[in-house]
Amino acid sequence: MKKIYVIGHRNPDTDSICSALAYANLKNQISDGEFEYEPCRAGNVNGETKFVLEHFGVKAPEYVNDMRPRVTDININRIEGVEESTSIKEAGDRMRQIKQVSLPVLHDRELKGIVTISDVAYADMDVFDNEILAKSKTPYRNLISVLNGEMLVGNEEGVIESGKLSVSAASIETMSEFIKPGDVVILANRSDVQKAVIEIGAQCIIACMGTNIDQDVLDFAKEKGCRVIATSYDTFIASRLICQAIPVSYAMTPESELDTFSINDFVDDVKEEMTKKRFRYFPVLDADNKFVGLVSRRRLLEIDKKRLILVDHNEVSQAVEGLEECEIQEIIDHHRIGSLETMSPVYFRNQPVGCTATIVTQMYREQGVEITKPIAGLLCSAILSDTLMFRSPTCTPVDEQIARELAQIADIEIEDYAKQMFRAGSDLKGKAADEIFYQDYKKFTANDVTFGVGQITSLDQSELDEIKEKILPYMESVRKEQGLNMVFFMLTNILEETTYLAMTGEESKEVIESAFQTETDGQIAVLPGVMSRKKQLIPNVLNVIQE
Repeated sequence: MKKIYVIGHRNPDTDSICSALAYANLKNQISDGEFEYEPCRAGNVNGETKFVLEHFGVKAPEYVNDMRPRVTDININRIEGVEESTSIKEAGDRMRQIKQVSLPVLHDRELKGIVTISDVAYADMDVFDNEILAKSKTPYRNLISVLNGEMLVGNEEGVIESGKLSVSAASIETMSEFIKPGDVVILANRSDVQKAVIEIGAQCIIACMGTNIDQDVLDFAKEKGCRVIATSYDTFIASRLICQAIPVSYAMTPESELDTFSINDFVDDVKEEMTKKRFRYFPVLDADNKFVGLVSRRRLLEIDKKRLILVDHNEVSQAVEGLEECEIQEIIDHHRIGSLETMSPVYFRNQPVGCTATIVTQMYREQGVEITKPIAGLLCSAILSDTLMFRSPTCTPVDEQIARELAQIADIEIEDYAKQMFRAGSDLKGKAADEIFYQDYKKFTANDVTFGVGQITSLDQSELDEIKEKILPYMESVRKEQGLNMVFFMLTNILEETTYLAMTGEESKEVIESAFQTETDGQIAVLPGVMSRKKQLIPNVLNVIQE
């Protein structure tokens, strides 16, 4: 079934992940079956979101760091392979049967090589080498198979490691000039010739034109340790067929000389490598280096773009990597309309509410789909998180009303549950600066100015002060690494309804002082009443930059 991925922004918060989970569930409920909707995330699960998912017994969405098409997105030819000991005749028959020109040679799904129809043809033409059975270490089983024969004396196991292949056409008197001990000899159904060849010391005789071999010949062969294979074919056909008994390991291109690709390789990189090589088919391996299938240049051209539904964002700078190579189907968001462009019209729902989960809940009701307890818990948690339990200026009466209705379905008491959730999110003891910084971080652009804004919320001011000491020196490294003009980090105290704004960048102080008509203390500005990045900080900063 074709997939459509539902995904939030990078460094996802609770709304981003919970809305992706809930909206994917809604789409699967109302889908006509053509598509499967799969929730994803473009970053790590923070402490607050982890608490929510565990509380309602919901698995976190699959992590995806880049949506560019990979080899696994191609229609891989998942072909069954052959063993190294398989005869080239069997391999050729298999290729003609399944209409393929290449077969993988495998052992316990480990790739040993590739054999092609050309390899089979060239090996079969090697009729002038009468030592080819020994050189290729041909199994006796292969001889029996290609000759449609029967082993009358000796063991079917084992391989031919020495001697040459001969056809007995000389007289008994001169036979020793052509046949040597250890040879494999094709001969007719004359018992005197058979005994003479066994006497010379042949390791195996192939008796043609019938299986009625005299018992004294069989007894003599057993005494001399000579294998006897009987076939109904005549000597001409037997001599033509026997070279097809050599194993594919002798004819194949070994793995060391092949170009293989991983299922996780990007298609663009694979295309570039394919243009440099003469092979028609290329093996694909999984993460454990086990064979998956074959891929061709033609199949690369048939690849479909990945289909995405974006939730809780609509700006390229916040979207998962590789977005430009995907086909956007829908956007569900509650932020400002950003710079994202689409190739064709899409369903775009953007409402001035405090949380994407509020919009998703409305869509459940519009579609008449029941909201289960786990889904209600996810949606309610997202609203409580984004609105800071209704304290944020982004919160609307619709957000609060819907959250309280969802809380009843989810069987939670809002005040107690929200405090547990916020404490889980602000429990950052022992975490490195980068883990804290990227919990909820976004980038923005206005004119030629690019800046980043992160935010952390807590019920404990002492914890925020401790975080501040870690974050301040780290912010400048982020600014330089990402080539930003400014970086801000909001340390928001939910109980005090105040944000302590850390900043770095040459013009950051001037921008904040102008935006909020306040004074900064070094790299910190105290902003009473400022709780929302979206509705309070970003608009003010953008106004100053644009002026």
